[in-house]
Amino acid sequence: MTDAAPPDEISALAKGGRTNIGGFAIRLIARMPFLFIAGRLYGPDAVGRYALAVVVIELGALVATLGLKRGLALALAESKEEACTVWDALLLAAVVGLVVGGVLFAFPQLMFPDGDITGFDRWFAWTIVAIALSDVALAALAYRLNVKASVTARAIIEPWTISIAVLVYYYVARENGLTLAYMTALGAAMVASLVPMVRSYGWPRGWRPNPGRVAAIARRNAPLAGAETIEWGTRNVDRFIMGMMFEPRYVGIYYMAQQISSIPQKLKTSFDPILGPVITHSLARDDHAAIAQQVRQVGFWIMSAQAIVALMGSIPGEAVMGLIGPQFVAGTAALGFLLWGEVLATQGAVSEAALVYIARHRNLMISAAMLAFQIALSFALILAMRRLGWPRNYQAAGPAVALAFSLTMTSLIKAGVLRRLLGARVLAWRWSFVGAIAVAVLVGTAFTWLPKRYEWVELVVGEPALVAAFVFVLWRWAFKPEDRTLFQKLPRGTPEPIAA
Repeated sequence: MTDAAPPDEISALAKGGRTNIGGFAIRLIARMPFLFIAGRLYGPDAVGRYALAVVVIELGALVATLGLKRGLALALAESKEEACTVWDALLLAAVVGLVVGGVLFAFPQLMFPDGDITGFDRWFAWTIVAIALSDVALAALAYRLNVKASVTARAIIEPWTISIAVLVYYYVARENGLTLAYMTALGAAMVASLVPMVRSYGWPRGWRPNPGRVAAIARRNAPLAGAETIEWGTRNVDRFIMGMMFEPRYVGIYYMAQQISSIPQKLKTSFDPILGPVITHSLARDDHAAIAQQVRQVGFWIMSAQAIVALMGSIPGEAVMGLIGPQFVAGTAALGFLLWGEVLATQGAVSEAALVYIARHRNLMISAAMLAFQIALSFALILAMRRLGWPRNYQAAGPAVALAFSLTMTSLIKAGVLRRLLGARVLAWRWSFVGAIAVAVLVGTAFTWLPKRYEWVELVVGEPALVAAFVFVLWRWAFKPEDRTLFQKLPRGTPEPIAA
């Protein structure tokens, strides 16, 4: 057993990290126009209705992928016919997607519980197929360490398409503008995923669907699918709870806060394609020390980048939510808890990237237990605040508080389990990281003391200032030589980890 991950694996993680951080910045810029247009033109009530429909679509798509976003790497590693395995996985996702989409097409009330169903609303169900095919295609490309395709599809094509389409459809089909924009964006992302996949693996010449092989993939991926469903539920069950306990207006406000907080979450999920194959390669060598180092390394990179977004979104929180629309300022508290919940969730999420391969059933049980805890705590907080007569916008922050606390506990538990299994430290936490946050908070808070008429200064000057303070302290005192690999070019002669 070696003491550290091989340099080429750290280089591959760094290469994927650079690509994903660049994609994250593009996604951040591209997503804001959609939030601004949806909030200003459509309003919180329409956004709330759309939010509840999207959460059902996302759940359906997750079911359709059957854990293939992570499980496909293991199937390909053991396969002698990679192309056939990929097309089997695509077929499986398409069939399940059509079944789930068909159920929602027949019962659109599951997507739109308000009962106000128009003829077009039913067709929203078929978005599930596009999402599932895109996820499988990108997972196949990630096995060959092609992360660039994922960034192109998910960080460029999808967010820019939805931002442009939501404005166009406002004037063409206002009643269904939000759902039409979502369908258009996910359809474009599917095309952007399938085209490079076909170029990489080729058309299925000589391929015949193998029901037995497809069924075996589905059975083997059941624990992975369960883990992914629970992880998704952790991030989205709060929207279900909001829909049960509050009117659409509050659901729309919470959804906008959730959308902003989901941007740093994409940093972790976009690392999955590159981290999964690297971990499976280390497992094949039985190199536990390398896996622990990979978890620590990627965890610190993600946590650092997420902290920047959390600082930018929570310190001038009212100004950020006010950009979407004055009605959405009520979601400032929820935004703060959601953003920092993502930072605290990083350790657990990265630990899970290894646990799904070496202790998948234990990981599944931990996730299920913590999801149940989160749901119970969400209802308890809402009902307690309601009984005490607290304002509705305070009550609506209850699910965000429960999520942040649950994610923190999950991170500690999963990191502890992984440490015992690997026999090595996996925590990415560093005290110098806390110091960087403290300095940034002081700088950012100073700008919030300006008079209300200078609120724009918080965003134009305050945001860059707090980021600069955080990055300076982080680079000077928290970063180690291996951390700086993320910002270095690969040495001359080192093979590119991105496949052609």
